[in-house]
Amino acid sequence: MAGSRSLSCLLVLAAITASMGENLRSKGQLRGALDLAKNTGGLHMGPCHCEIDSGSWTRPTRTKPRCVFIDLGAGTGKDVHAWANNTYGPISGCPNGGDWEAILVEANPLFKAQLEAVSKQYSSKVTAKVATAAYMCEAKASFYLDTKDYKANALPGQELNKVEVQTLNINRLLTESTIPGDWVLMKMDVEGAEFDIVPCMAQAPAASLVDRLYVEEHNPSWGLEGATQASMQTAMAGLRTRGIDIPAFTPESL
Repeated sequence: MAGSRSLSCLLVLAAITASMGENLRSKGQLRGALDLAKNTGGLHMGPCHCEIDSGSWTRPTRTKPRCVFIDLGAGTGKDVHAWANNTYGPISGCPNGGDWEAILVEANPLFKAQLEAVSKQYSSKVTAKVATAAYMCEAKASFYLDTKDYKANALPGQELNKVEVQTLNINRLLTESTIPGDWVLMKMDVEGAEFDIVPCMAQAPAASLVDRLYVEEHNPSWGLEGATQASMQTAMAGLRTRGIDIPAFTPESL
């Protein structure tokens, strides 16, 4: 069974092109663009492709269920505070006497100190994966950002640093971190990478481990695999038929 503004993983801007003749907006925080895709004949190509399952993935050995909050695009980690303060629902209702854990995934290393502080504050309940970009498969990827000032207004290629990150397969994360008795809430704010992640996730057995999914949708063209708004809606409909609650979501709606 089974929601920080951040660049998270601009896995969404397929290439830095002349058409980007204006500042890239990342909700007032970061400016950047991934350098992990090729544009061939108008088709974007990601660094890897959808992987729905693998026998090499390790299944959890724990048997006691809990709530699991997965924040993709965690930024400073402020949403885990919201989670702990019952913004997403009363955590006292979690299984096993209110037991819970949170997994925070953030591509931008600029947030490393904040996320480490959050992890320390909540002790063993919070795991932060920094310089890690949420995606549908695993590969090395790079993007450009201002690593000194996340409010910088730089244009792509101007005063930006190229940062290499590891992508994280969300299907694997679910498989290795959750069990059927858990109540799993996933918040996805990944600057367009959702158009690659969600259709892949809809094919994966591990998607059934999610109970509630919050997805902030961006421009479909920011995906790397050619997904459209229609294919995204088809994928979401498929997830709903598997019992996943997918409410209409914007950060301001919480």
